[in-house]
Amino acid sequence: MSADRVLLRYTPLQEAQITDCCFYNTTNNYLGIPRNMPKGLKETSSLITIGFSVIESAINTFTQTRVDLQLNPLDNEVFVVQAIDIQGDFPDAVPGLNTTVNSAVTTTSRTLMPSLSDSSCLATSESQIRATPGGIEAGAAFMEHSMDTPPAGLMYIGIISTNDFFVQVEGANNLNARRTQGKLYGYRARADASVYAALVQSEVLSA
Repeated sequence: MSADRVLLRYTPLQEAQITDCCFYNTTNNYLGIPRNMPKGLKETSSLITIGFSVIESAINTFTQTRVDLQLNPLDNEVFVVQAIDIQGDFPDAVPGLNTTVNSAVTTTSRTLMPSLSDSSCLATSESQIRATPGGIEAGAAFMEHSMDTPPAGLMYIGIISTNDFFVQVEGANNLNARRTQGKLYGYRARADASVYAALVQSEVLSA
């Protein structure tokens, strides 16, 4: 989803009631609809947009970068992810070779490119050029990625309970280093003690 489309779908923050440093009765979520907080969480910010970018350290090499969320663990603070827009570079067209660029966003550090079935994986993107013996002229390009917004009825696509998230990129058979970039949308929230402990344990175990 392009930045222009994101802005079109964004609903400005209505006047909020503030109690105990928390916002209530807002429609400032990514889908522009009244937000019902997940059980055990109390919203502490309006919509936050975080940009990220990572480039391969060498051609066709798995590379990862860490993005700091600056959460406060003393207040049981978490980040509720509403949407992710992830865009990887296109692969190079190389005669007789299949080329790809894979990208992902995860809640924990990874040493290999994760799939969407990974419990810590929030979003993926893949671009391919499938070659044939006929060369570039006979090749075909493909692209697939996870949804950047949750389906109707879902309040969020993930909750990050530790202080950071990670972005990965890896190409195959390309002639140049590839890059991925994007934006993560969400808001800060304060979790109940039991909920926070469960979220942190689940995230640590998924690593």
